[in-house]
Amino acid sequence: MRAWLVLALLVGAGAFLLLRADADLLSGLGTGEILSIVAGLLLAGLYIVSLINDGQTRLMQALRYVVVWLAIGFSLIAGYSYREEISAVVSRVGGELMPSGQVVSVDTGDEGETAVRVRRRLDGHFAVRASVNGQSMTLMVDTGASSVVLKPADAERAGIDLSKLSYTVAVDTANGTTYAAAARIRTLAVGPLIVRNVDALVAKPGTVKENLLGMSFLRRLRSYEFANDYLTLRG
Repeated sequence: MRAWLVLALLVGAGAFLLLRADADLLSGLGTGEILSIVAGLLLAGLYIVSLINDGQTRLMQALRYVVVWLAIGFSLIAGYSYREEISAVVSRVGGELMPSGQVVSVDTGDEGETAVRVRRRLDGHFAVRASVNGQSMTLMVDTGASSVVLKPADAERAGIDLSKLSYTVAVDTANGTTYAAAARIRTLAVGPLIVRNVDALVAKPGTVKENLLGMSFLRRLRSYEFANDYLTLRG
C-alpha cells in the first residue's frame, strides 16, 4: 500500500511538471505549491527510512524500490523536457506504420481551414483513400488529369449507371488516346475534406489501372502541396 502511495506522489509530481510550461519553474511556484512538493518529498523520505528499518524487508529490496521510483520520476521529468521531440517522433512513426493513402494527420487552422496530410506510396506516387458517393476507394493523385477518372467497376459501386454513359470524351494516357464518359460525383471526400458535385470521367473497361484524383477535385481545394514524402490538402 505504501509503495503505491509513493508511486502516486511521484506521478503527481511528474504531472505537475508537465502542466507547468514556465521557463523558470521554481521561481513561478507559489507558497502552497512549494509546501505540497516538500510534504510529498518528506512522505517519500519517511517511507524509504521505514523500508530500511523494517525487519521484514531486506536492505537490497528497499534499495531496488528506491531505484525504481527514482527512475519513474526521472522519466517523467525527461519526458517533459523533451516533449516536443517525443511528439514529433511519435507522429513520424505513426505515419510510417499507417498504410499509404490513409490520412496521416488532420489539422484545423485559423478561419476554419482544415489540412489533411497523406504519405507517399512505395512506388513514389501519391494516392488517397477517399469516399466517392459514400463508397471507399483509392485514387492516385494526378495533377496532369483535368478530371477525376474512375474505373467502371468503382463507378458502378459509387452508384453511376454505366448503361446510360456515352464514351465520347477523348483522354490521353500513357498508352495513347482512349475515350471516357462524362459523369458527376455527388460527394468526394478525403478525410474531413468534402467536395460536392465533382465532374468526373468513367474510363472504358481495361483502359486505366487506377482511379485518378484529378484537377476537377484539386482545384476546388484552398491549396495542395507536395513536400518530401507527404501531400498536404487544404480546404
